[in-house]
Amino acid sequence: MTSLLLAVIYLAFISLGLPDSLLGAGWPSMYEGLGVPVSFAGIISMIISLGTIISSLLSDRITRRFGAGKVTAVSVAMTATALFGFSVSPSFFLLCLWAVPYGLGAGSIDVALNNYVALHYASRHMSWLHCMWGVGTVVSPYIMGSVLAEGKGWSAGYGTVSIIQFILCIVVFTTLPLWKKSVSEASPKTKKPLSLRAILKLKGAKEVMVTFFCYCALEGTAMLWASSYMALCKNIPADTAAGYAGMFFIGITAGRAANGFLTYKFSDTSLIRIGQGIIALGIIVLFLPFGSTVTLAGLILIGLGCAPIYPCIIHSTPTHFGEENSKAVIGVQMASAYIGTCLMPPLFGLIVRHIGARFFPVYLLIILLFMIFFHEKLVRASSHS
Repeated sequence: MTSLLLAVIYLAFISLGLPDSLLGAGWPSMYEGLGVPVSFAGIISMIISLGTIISSLLSDRITRRFGAGKVTAVSVAMTATALFGFSVSPSFFLLCLWAVPYGLGAGSIDVALNNYVALHYASRHMSWLHCMWGVGTVVSPYIMGSVLAEGKGWSAGYGTVSIIQFILCIVVFTTLPLWKKSVSEASPKTKKPLSLRAILKLKGAKEVMVTFFCYCALEGTAMLWASSYMALCKNIPADTAAGYAGMFFIGITAGRAANGFLTYKFSDTSLIRIGQGIIALGIIVLFLPFGSTVTLAGLILIGLGCAPIYPCIIHSTPTHFGEENSKAVIGVQMASAYIGTCLMPPLFGLIVRHIGARFFPVYLLIILLFMIFFHEKLVRASSHS
């Protein structure tokens, strides 16, 4: 029963990943037709992130009231509907409106499922769970690249992914009895939800929030702007750049699949440090003045480096803060992560508009250095607790 539920959770995470890479892959072909500047991708990204911040902060209470199964099913339905809305929207304003249900749908499911796996499964399952997210993010850019190459337009890419999302939604809804039985049996009894003030008083809470902010700022910037960086700075055609951007997600996905096995030998902290080192190497490769092949190698390395960081931070939360506090802390630290996704990619969009996309590697490097600094502060705070 538990294994079957885990398989459904994996499918739910594929559905989370599917929309996340679409905007970045399609934007080089979208913004001119919509009649907006290239930097406006950041506005849509910000709206989505604001929704996820709100739903993440409310996720503990929502999940307690309705259960993880219903939250998951409704969230997938909301994102599927939002993707369909994107596919039929002729204006930038309508895209912004449809970004609201997508953002609200993503946050609660993310926190509920991450906390469940962190509490009840080994670290390798957390890595493989986020590998499934990576599968979704890998599929979407290639769908978008294919429809653009066929001359069907970006709306067809969103329409295709919305169909896949609706199918996954049906699967989750049909398994609701399984969710109700398994989650109620497996979930530990918890005390009253912690307030934000109480969470911030926990030793290491501020450090993990900033670490997560930086990680998702880096990942979100790479997701949203890698394709535009290649099209604007490397002179790669838009449809080719959309497919090439998928290499970043392939790096994440392959890395998380491998990371599940590496957890047998390395701790969460060690794997996070290894990932940060690989990201640094990938950024250095992007600085090299060579062709598209080297740029692809850099994106793959950055994706590989990103692979262990998110799942290992989540999985280590009960260890750092206690099982009784984990759901509340995960909700807050993921809200912090979404703030990073909300603010930093749009900020780079302003840089693209006024200075140019060539500063993409510099921007990633600055974020990485802050991430390393605050993660080390978290490790020291936890070791002294």
